Amino acid sequence: MIRTELATLGEFGLIERINQQFTPVLPQTIKGIGDDAAVIDTATDEYLLVSTDMLVEGVHFDLSYVPLKHLGYKAIAVNVSDIAAMNGIPRQVTVSIGLSNRFFVEAIDELYAGIQAACEAYKVDLVGGDTTSSRSGLLISVTAVGVVDKTKISYRNGAQPNDIICITGDLGAAYMGLQLLEREKREFLENPEMQPQLEDKSYLVGRQLKPEARTDIVYELLEAGVVPTSMIDISDGLASEILHLCNQSGTGAQVFEENVPIADDTFLTADEFKISPLTIALNGGEDYELLFTIKQSDYEKIKNSPHISFAGFMTNDPKNVELVTKGGSRFPIKAQGWQHLTNHPS
Repeated sequence: MIRTELATLGEFGLIERINQQFTPVLPQTIKGIGDDAAVIDTATDEYLLVSTDMLVEGVHFDLSYVPLKHLGYKAIAVNVSDIAAMNGIPRQVTVSIGLSNRFFVEAIDELYAGIQAACEAYKVDLVGGDTTSSRSGLLISVTAVGVVDKTKISYRNGAQPNDIICITGDLGAAYMGLQLLEREKREFLENPEMQPQLEDKSYLVGRQLKPEARTDIVYELLEAGVVPTSMIDISDGLASEILHLCNQSGTGAQVFEENVPIADDTFLTADEFKISPLTIALNGGEDYELLFTIKQSDYEKIKNSPHISFAGFMTNDPKNVELVTKGGSRFPIKAQGWQHLTNHPS
């Protein structure tokens, strides 16, 4: 029997392999596997959006430095982000958990306190889920349900040449937050008497422990009358996500180094770790900002937004997805970000 290691496919290769085996047959299934959320027709003027994510202890989080309340909040936020990435509004969530016997009732109360806080923040209802035992720590699976006006939905495959590439917020902060937490953990293991040195790193640590889904941008675009031609959330790094948009839209891209948004805290801490801030922005992941494209005619409507950076434009050459440096050099953008089937927290 032939054995193919999962790492040879990677997460996206495995998803595509599964996708090839399933063809939607129901007329209500508008979009299945391959975007941030599935799209289902409701016979109204709105589509139903459904997205599921799983967080696994030891792979996606380390409870030695991740508070359970923050983890509960993050579990909801990362799923809500997928709904926002379709230009949609979240409505309901379900939460399923797998628990080992080392967890006490009070610990689960903390987890659900974070879930409740996120539900209140994003105005969603918790409407169900499942609980089961686990032999390998804590597992959390969240399904988010949302809606979007049929005329305003944004897929990954709608970008056109000359569309402007837009990025919300800033990138790389969550990765640097993770590096700080991992460093503190190592130092604590070597010296349990040490005190955390994170007082001036609250922004970076917060971006890792308690990310926010950019539902505010969905409302901002709605108010401005702008419908993105394509959209995705940045969970695996800018490089990976821009390649998704280009591959599915059949376009190339030029991203300008000086227009990639990176916070000052990220710059300073990356220098401390002797890591390139640009490399972190391209490949770090877990920022949960939005990457989207707009028609050039829509630029005037959102050009003054303090939340959006205009990083480049789409081209008509799918073979060239390029980073243009400050010096004018061009380099191919390659996805080197988080690979869930090969990477683990160090």
